[in-house]
Amino acid sequence: MEPFNQNLAVSVDRYIEALFAPEDEALIENRGASQAAGLPDIAVSPNQGKLLYLIAKLAGARRILEIGTLGGYSTTWLARALPAEGTLVSLECEPVHARVAHQNLERAAVSAQVQIRVGPAGESLRAMIAAREKPFDLIFIDAEKPGYPGYLLQSVELSRPGTVILADNVIRNGLVMEESPADENARGARAFNAALAAHAGLESIVLPIIRDKFDGMSISIVK
Repeated sequence: MEPFNQNLAVSVDRYIEALFAPEDEALIENRGASQAAGLPDIAVSPNQGKLLYLIAKLAGARRILEIGTLGGYSTTWLARALPAEGTLVSLECEPVHARVAHQNLERAAVSAQVQIRVGPAGESLRAMIAAREKPFDLIFIDAEKPGYPGYLLQSVELSRPGTVILADNVIRNGLVMEESPADENARGARAFNAALAAHAGLESIVLPIIRDKFDGMSISIVK
């Protein structure tokens, strides 16, 4: 077996991106505005955005929940998958991130279908559960990793049979394979993966994502 070729992996990723997920002006401006505002450069890649879009389309999602808005890049991809009457609720802890995201969503002409709720995600989710909000068709988790195990349980409460639950950054360049990772993000992702695999109400898999580092996105469906 030939050794892993990092340069080839990056080239393949760019090849797929150029063919299937070229960024339009709104997405390019999203990245530029987010960078100018000092937001961390941790948004999903164009290929991941297209994957989110396609999964939302395949699921026939009309109600989407996103945990972690950042600059609204993944939000834009998901909102574009919605039908005209569809809605997306995105949870963001940082007010500055939420403001930048709102401006980016307006430029992408999807802001009318998106509601950004500002505050700690765990608190927002508890309030949604207590209010008995309608279940979501698709949930995307992409926030602080130590909170992932709790977000999973709350997401299931906001789901129905057939709901798709996705989570990004669950491999952490392989650190999740360590028994006791020193990195708290890897510890959170490792605990999330274990909870996901053990959850009797979910059928799940992790899809490896290879760019400049190894990572992964989990895909689950509620039984």
